[in-house]
Amino acid sequence: MTTTADSDVRPDPPEPSTDRSLAEFGYRQELHRSLGRYASFAAGFSFISVLTTVFQFFAFGYAFGGPVFFWAWPAVLIGQLLVAACFAELAAQYPISGAIYQWSSRLSNLTFGWFAGWIMVIGQIVVVAAAALALQVVMPAIWSGFQLVGDDPAPTSASGAANAAILGVFLLALTTFVNVIDNRVMSLINRVGVTAEIIGAVLIIVLLLTHSERTPGITFHTGTALESGLFGALLVGSFTAAYVMIGFDSAGEMSEETHNPRRTAPRTILTALASAGLLGGLIILAGLLAAPSLTDGRLGVEGLSYVLTSSLGDGVGRALLVDVVVAIAVATLAIQTSACRMLFSMARDGQLPFSARLAKVNPRTGMPSAPALVVGVLAAALLLLNFASPEAFLAIGTTCIVMLYLAYAMVTGPLLLRRVKGTFTTTGTDETGKPLFSLGRWGIPINALALLYGLFMTINLAWPRAAVYDPAGGHWYFQWFTVLFLGVTVGGGVLYRAVRAQRRHSVQKPASEEPLRAPTR
Repeated sequence: MTTTADSDVRPDPPEPSTDRSLAEFGYRQELHRSLGRYASFAAGFSFISVLTTVFQFFAFGYAFGGPVFFWAWPAVLIGQLLVAACFAELAAQYPISGAIYQWSSRLSNLTFGWFAGWIMVIGQIVVVAAAALALQVVMPAIWSGFQLVGDDPAPTSASGAANAAILGVFLLALTTFVNVIDNRVMSLINRVGVTAEIIGAVLIIVLLLTHSERTPGITFHTGTALESGLFGALLVGSFTAAYVMIGFDSAGEMSEETHNPRRTAPRTILTALASAGLLGGLIILAGLLAAPSLTDGRLGVEGLSYVLTSSLGDGVGRALLVDVVVAIAVATLAIQTSACRMLFSMARDGQLPFSARLAKVNPRTGMPSAPALVVGVLAAALLLLNFASPEAFLAIGTTCIVMLYLAYAMVTGPLLLRRVKGTFTTTGTDETGKPLFSLGRWGIPINALALLYGLFMTINLAWPRAAVYDPAGGHWYFQWFTVLFLGVTVGGGVLYRAVRAQRRHSVQKPASEEPLRAPTR
């Protein structure tokens, strides 16, 4: 498809395509449509990746919230299900790669949607880096030889942070390679990895519950981690759940590669989040019940790796940790794939620098190679922050959550306005002739709660708590890292669009920008 980098409107429809679902939006089929329902589910589930994220942030949640941080999990799950329900409607209406960018643009206008996509793709790149860092939480616990730098494997130590960066770079090289070779290979690895992760998660839950040391009543104790009481413990403890339950929109991100996307994507968005939420909550509960001690300090530093090896023995514990390594690798691959599709979608509309190169799809592999390289290199560069200070581990993790939450709100916000005005409808049928997924009369209340929840969590996560982001003191830039990073991201976007608009003005009269409406079906 031919586009110009200086155009701020949708491209003209291409020549007729054999795929009507894309042709009606003005695009032709370039990505290979080869993913079935389980592969679509795997795309969302592997981005969430409960084993990756729960193992990565369990110690943090417990250190700051004590056992009561468990209750932040169902609260965040309910909030994210509200968001996912809205996204399911949009996935049925707009089955296009670059979901957040496409949805926000068509619900509001291209400028607002561009910033939603810009914030989302930068956030996704940070998530890729954060996911790769999770290897440090697991691999040294399997074998001390994986600690290549120093002798302290804790991610919050100088040697642990540096080692995390090294392991992460190796993983990113591997996932970048897979994201270039073929989408069928990528999908196969994703499906096998997700299957192994689900089996491993169930085994971990069952085995830990059979080694329980206490009753579920322990989850009502705050411990001594926070002086701010129950509410403060839940606010900070919610970071773990918030970090885990993102990326369910990836099923929509892969719509152009999915068979029957209008029917498949809405259901896999919801099932990926619901199943991950259930498994993750049970893992946290089982970990709290089976931990040898809640007071010796190890649970708040070593997390679930300590619980597995201590409660189940080195052999079984390490075998399960190998499964966690597989989950981390597959999660990093899936997140990178999602970021690649966002870059591809925005570049296809001529909305990014070097758009022609970023939008090019290899006809043999069905993969946009340039975005994979860009995401891999930028994520690896972010890992270098870990060499500067161990606090970068948490700064990177929290920043990516805030970016995605804000991008989500930039979809649910315009969607709510359209609902209130009565200009959003889900009329039409899917590929099987059945009505599109719709919230019906519940649309406005669910949408309103989803937006309020998203804005509240964005502020909660970005709030510059010194005790959380700069516990050692003296690093003000880590305390304000999320706010600063978001400011730089938005400022960079404003600067790029200003320069682009000036260049366009010098060669032609700027086209007026009209809100993009849902196509008539």
